[in-house]
Amino acid sequence: MDTVYKALADPSRRKILEILKDGDMTVNEIGRHFPFSGATLSHHLDTLKRANLVVAQRQGQYIEYSLNTSVFEEVVKALIGLFGKE
Repeated sequence: MDTVYKALADPSRRKILEILKDGDMTVNEIGRHFPFSGATLSHHLDTLKRANLVVAQRQGQYIEYSLNTSVFEEVVKALIGLFGKE
């Protein structure tokens, strides 16, 4: 769960997740929303993949990224456990 919290701590990574709410996208489509280099975007996507927050699948010569909603469910359960009232 620490890798998830680390991934969510960065505002750029949270914005990537917000963008992917609209559907699967390639790295070029995601990159249009940011001023930083492709290398920086790749680093952010790699961090999100390692935290299992996004899934990458090859579609022809492109890689499409999508949200891994099952991990979000686990995060919500964990946060409710930490902060929720019983």
